[in-house]
Amino acid sequence: MEIIGTGLSGLIGSRLVELIPDTNFTDISLDSGLDILKPETLEQLFQDSPAKIVVHFAGFTDLNAAWNQKGDKSGLCYQLNVVGTQNIVNLCQKYGKHLVHISTDYVFDGAKSTAYVETDQTNPLDWYAETKLLAENIIPPEFTVVRTASPYRAKYDPKVDLVRKMISKLSQGQTCSLFSDQVSTPTFIDDLALGLAKVFAAPKPGIYHLVGSSSQSIYQMGLLIAKIFGFDPNLVQASSLADYLKTPNARPYPPHLEISNQKFITDFGYTPKTLTEGLTELKLQLSLLPSPQN
Repeated sequence: MEIIGTGLSGLIGSRLVELIPDTNFTDISLDSGLDILKPETLEQLFQDSPAKIVVHFAGFTDLNAAWNQKGDKSGLCYQLNVVGTQNIVNLCQKYGKHLVHISTDYVFDGAKSTAYVETDQTNPLDWYAETKLLAENIIPPEFTVVRTASPYRAKYDPKVDLVRKMISKLSQGQTCSLFSDQVSTPTFIDDLALGLAKVFAAPKPGIYHLVGSSSQSIYQMGLLIAKIFGFDPNLVQASSLADYLKTPNARPYPPHLEISNQKFITDFGYTPKTLTEGLTELKLQLSLLPSPQN
């Protein structure tokens, strides 16, 4: 299979390339002289490539930096997430390629007390999420939008995800102060990659939630990491999102992002791991990694 991808050197995209065999990926990146903000640099590639699928990971993902750009359409967050997406959409339509666009659970405000499904009302709370929703709204209905949540993996040096941050701190005997009133639905990136392989093989239009199969508070996540990895659970301490949000200039976080993946399971026949299952596999993968050289 031939696939064009943006951001294939990133946290998720690089694992996708590792896990899907017999696939020739063409990466759109600045390293290869290709820029989603300069569509003229992509025209020849789209015209010549036999790929029928384009997966769009590339975007601005620094949430704190995005918050500082709020409302700035000339800022890199808006430019990459909205203008860049529009450029990719235009090329896919022009050259007859099916777009799989990667989005986020942060398009929801976290006010719902039960699991979010694909048809629920969106209401982003910060600028990053606003730009991701604007990007979703650009995607034509014949293409696919895949929302994911709190992705984590065993190893990726350029960016440390939340799970690996907790593992690193707990392994060094440091305390982790974690919100007990913020719920998330962590997604093992291996599942995200293998689930996307199902999408590539038989694309379906519309929005899908490709997320893990369990939701819990960030505090409960920390306790589970301590249990599975054998760390001292007393290092995991509960704190309050509600209290944090009272502090001056606090960036908003959605409090309850329980996300349902049932539509994806039904339509694509793939069930992602629970957090317990994902952490167990992650621990195994970490044990098989070569030890750092002194």
